[in-house]
Amino acid sequence: MRNKIILFISLLSLYGWSQETKSNSFTLEEAINYALENSYNAKNNAKDIEIAKAKRWETIASGLPQINAAVGYQNNIEIQKSVVPAEFFGGMPGEFAEVAFGTKQNMNAVGTLSQLLFDGSYLVGLQASKVYLEITENAKKQSDIALTENVINAYNNVLMAQEGVLIYEKNVANLNQTLKETKAMFANGFIEEENVEQLQITLSQLNSALNNTKRMQNIALNMLKITIGMSIEEQLTLSNSLQELTENKIELINKEAGFSLENTVEYQIAANNSKAKSLQVKLEQSKYLPSLAANVNFGYNAFNNEFKFLTNEQKWLNYSNVGLNLNIPIFSSFGRKARVTQSKIELEKANTQLDMVAEQLELNYQNALSNYEFTLEDLSAAKQNLKLSERIENKQKIKYKEGLSSSFEYTEAQRQLYTAQQNLIKTQIELINKKAALDRIINQN
Repeated sequence: MRNKIILFISLLSLYGWSQETKSNSFTLEEAINYALENSYNAKNNAKDIEIAKAKRWETIASGLPQINAAVGYQNNIEIQKSVVPAEFFGGMPGEFAEVAFGTKQNMNAVGTLSQLLFDGSYLVGLQASKVYLEITENAKKQSDIALTENVINAYNNVLMAQEGVLIYEKNVANLNQTLKETKAMFANGFIEEENVEQLQITLSQLNSALNNTKRMQNIALNMLKITIGMSIEEQLTLSNSLQELTENKIELINKEAGFSLENTVEYQIAANNSKAKSLQVKLEQSKYLPSLAANVNFGYNAFNNEFKFLTNEQKWLNYSNVGLNLNIPIFSSFGRKARVTQSKIELEKANTQLDMVAEQLELNYQNALSNYEFTLEDLSAAKQNLKLSERIENKQKIKYKEGLSSSFEYTEAQRQLYTAQQNLIKTQIELINKKAALDRIINQN
């Protein structure tokens, strides 16, 4: 029995360990989709839409039939008294007698059915609730776009660090081999010790950069996990390579097609703001109109000097009534007119803001397109420079081994190669980011 318990506990431990080391492999698109479902902001934005939908129904329900019930109980510790002429009871004229009307205790139960028949502000409220939902949905879209860009940047940072580690490891391996050969040449008296020392300095710098890049890779990976809403304890690997993403982002752009303002979230938000201000004008204008409501009441009253309301001998008296309530606004000392004027001015401001947003978006599109095209050209140049730097470094390496070049010249060729390698990585990352910015503006994310 004891062995079975140990086996069971061991299985539980293995299951827990496997859960803790859950591994995920994401492409960039999968990482974005995961973030849109699991990040903290995405979850809260989804809740905001649920709240907006509930608020809309709350507005609709305010114009539908309302049923309420009420129960009231009153204990008259001292019954209120009135005075009547005493001559009614055989007294002297001019004198008054105190009379108490009512019972010691009474109870009332009533049910009310009410229905709004007409109210201009209710009709405007229905339209406003729809606009409010659109505003909330657009806010979520805007947040999702920002989250998408953050995921792209975080994903790229990991790829950049990974690519940097690979390049540094390759350079360290090549330099170690060169250093080994140089030491042999120095031992045989073919070169001076300074050549060995120069390569050792360069190797030390490369190892330091390699170790730092490895640390940055781990930090970048944890930042990506946080950005997409994943626990940093989980394992995460990236399915896309930097080269693959770069090639996917190189495409021809149809400049003639331009982009549609109406498809951009920024324009939709500004348009919703204009709608909201227009509805505010209607709301203030609706306050000039009368409102009409109907109600039906049905209830019971009971009176007694003792608390016997819950017994069968208590007599309950029923009553009912139907009523209409018509509220007619007549004169507000021009207060309503002032509010209408204010709302109209706010609408003019919103329309001006909408025009400004349209102009700004057009400018942003042209700027993003220009930046993307420039980065494409820069990428082509970076690739060409890397090829040239590799050829120069290789030639200097051969000359160095043959004693036709100094260690300084060879080191400079190496540094030029390392710079070209880093520039290519940065340009690839820049291209992905510029394309993401352009896609965001033309609403292709």
